[in-house]
Amino acid sequence: MTLPVPGPRPRAALAMSRDAAAAVLDPAALAALGAICDLAGPPALDDLSTPRARSVLADVDLLVTGWGCPPLDTAVLAAAPRLRAVVHTAGSVRGHVTEACWERGIEVSSAATANALPVAEYTLGMILLSGKRVLERARDYRASRERDNWLRLPPAVGNHRRRVGILSASLIGRRVIELLRPHDIEVLLHDPYVDAAQAAELGVEPVDLADLFARCDTVSVHTPLLPATRGLVGRKLIDSMPPGAVLINTARGAVVDQEALTDAVLAGRIRAVLDVTDPEVLPADHPLWDCEHALLTPHLAGSQGNELRRLADLALAETARWASGAGFRHPVRRERLAFLA
Repeated sequence: MTLPVPGPRPRAALAMSRDAAAAVLDPAALAALGAICDLAGPPALDDLSTPRARSVLADVDLLVTGWGCPPLDTAVLAAAPRLRAVVHTAGSVRGHVTEACWERGIEVSSAATANALPVAEYTLGMILLSGKRVLERARDYRASRERDNWLRLPPAVGNHRRRVGILSASLIGRRVIELLRPHDIEVLLHDPYVDAAQAAELGVEPVDLADLFARCDTVSVHTPLLPATRGLVGRKLIDSMPPGAVLINTARGAVVDQEALTDAVLAGRIRAVLDVTDPEVLPADHPLWDCEHALLTPHLAGSQGNELRRLADLALAETARWASGAGFRHPVRRERLAFLA
């Protein structure tokens, strides 16, 4: 448990949806936070324009934010003249940390590193399951009630020396690479910001984007959605994938050309594991719902259930560091924002 910080205690408040506050910050976490800060009482602020919110903001030094936090725009900052730091209990801060925050010089921390682990674990699981074709073979087994002839399976089935491509050495991409190390898998990486020496440190082969898709049995997408990456995985790349290859997307649906991917999967050329789509929930009559070559999951790869405590623990540690004057261990830098999810 995080220990109380000696000296003057900063004034803090929660700014997020009430559901997020209840899910991420259980009573033990709130008690630990209260030992560090003079914490404004519940409920969490989910509307920063109300009289209560303006009263709380008037003397707050730090905001602990989460999913559903309203934008911290110029009007909000004007009502919070003492605000100096934001500790985010989730990953991306794009939805609420505005340019006005950076202009004010507000320090920002994020739990993105904590949230990266369950996404990487999901990705590892799907890489191994899809390599063994577990889901398809389980479906066939249920239908036939007979064991398949495993001695006649094609060489493409299995994970021995499987070639996996990682698109972007993001926080999550790097965790996936780390989790793949114990396995007998060849890892290729495309990231224009990673040079040959850095790739060697990661233990991956750096390749261009075309090679990543043309050479890999599985490609896992981990690039953030930015203007430059919208539709990055287009028809030409998808069509270049080897027959039976797998595209895994846990990043953002709009990074991938949804129509081109649908065409390739429906044709049985490739397979897809999609935790995100474009739109976020496909229309009820979309053909991917019933396609045997696609697995759709409801954006569940990130922290859920007991994994949320990891987010709370990181936020508590960051708050304690900031309150003691040590500074954030996981800061979000303004100059790096263009490369982050």
